[in-house]
Amino acid sequence: MKPVVVMADMVTPYGRGTEACWQGLLGGKSALSRVTRFKTSAFHSGVAGIINGLAYHEGASLVMQMMKMLFEGAVFPGDAQLLLATTKGEIDLLEQGMLEQRGDVADAIVTRLISKVAGLTGTKGGGVAISAACTSSAAAAAQGAAMIRTGHADCVLVVACDSITEFIFSGFSSLMALDSEPARPFDKNRAGLNVGEAAAYVLLMSEKRAARENRPVLGTIAGWGLSDDANHMTGPSRESEGLILAVSKALTSAGIGPDDVGFISAHGTGTVFNDQMEMRAFRAVFKDAPCPVYSIKGGIGHTMGAAGLVETIIALRALRERKVPPTVNLKVPDDDARGWVSDCQQPVREQTLALVTNAGFSGVNTALVLAYGVSSEFSVRSSE
Repeated sequence: MKPVVVMADMVTPYGRGTEACWQGLLGGKSALSRVTRFKTSAFHSGVAGIINGLAYHEGASLVMQMMKMLFEGAVFPGDAQLLLATTKGEIDLLEQGMLEQRGDVADAIVTRLISKVAGLTGTKGGGVAISAACTSSAAAAAQGAAMIRTGHADCVLVVACDSITEFIFSGFSSLMALDSEPARPFDKNRAGLNVGEAAAYVLLMSEKRAARENRPVLGTIAGWGLSDDANHMTGPSRESEGLILAVSKALTSAGIGPDDVGFISAHGTGTVFNDQMEMRAFRAVFKDAPCPVYSIKGGIGHTMGAAGLVETIIALRALRERKVPPTVNLKVPDDDARGWVSDCQQPVREQTLALVTNAGFSGVNTALVLAYGVSSEFSVRSSE
């Protein structure tokens, strides 16, 4: 059974809704800005992708404030299985409890966040948290698609969220991973990432249920693959074998070959090693036949556990509009990325598929293959 996307939305530093993010990216405009939420003078950077209007250490957590914006006006089936993807959840509640002795630090436990999200969405069967570093929401989308393909569910709601707090910011700063300027994925002069915050969801259904309920289909999750190179706690393998394996498994899962992929939504953090690792993997899989590659992280920053889901929704929009967004802030492509990445929009050929890749701490990798609408161009095989 094909897992199809019937609803999707997001809140990002560009604002409320997928349209705001899509238009910001197409226009080559970055939503990265100076952080005023907390002092950054002790850190390696003061730049991040912040959602305006959120109250820090006041009332509801940052992610719950984002969730309320995200779900406003949305109605979901009560029998949807809930998958929640996040790296740190309501970490600001833990900050309040530890640093300011306010509230109950147990409120930051992710199981409580699952209950809150279930209450907001009206889902009745509880939920499962998936925390796989910065591939969390891509892995959750793969899990939801697998549940539908294997007949274990016919409706899955995948929700992703992460916020920027002083704890998160200080952690990335201590790794010396932050760029003091807006991030420049795949640029020769890239110097690191900027963290960002976002919340997003996709509602997946079996093709049969979507047809029965007369749901509009935004796209299909045609294949997926996960791996872990187990190279280092934070650094990817220089040989790219983990991502190569994840991409190969995703293509096999979708029943397609590299020639069927029309463009790649890369993880593209802007760090030297991530972007280098991804380009090595792409060249290995696509045999040096350039396939358009882009990253959205120069626009909204690295949204951690939410990154994969935001990027999946944007890739589905790119398939629909038949436009590959530019890589925001790209000036001079690195040597190994030249001919693959661009600072301009690129056309998408008809009847093509998209590849979305994500990588994370511990060497975990996830790859998704997406099709526009309910495509009959790929075969459904058992996921490996």
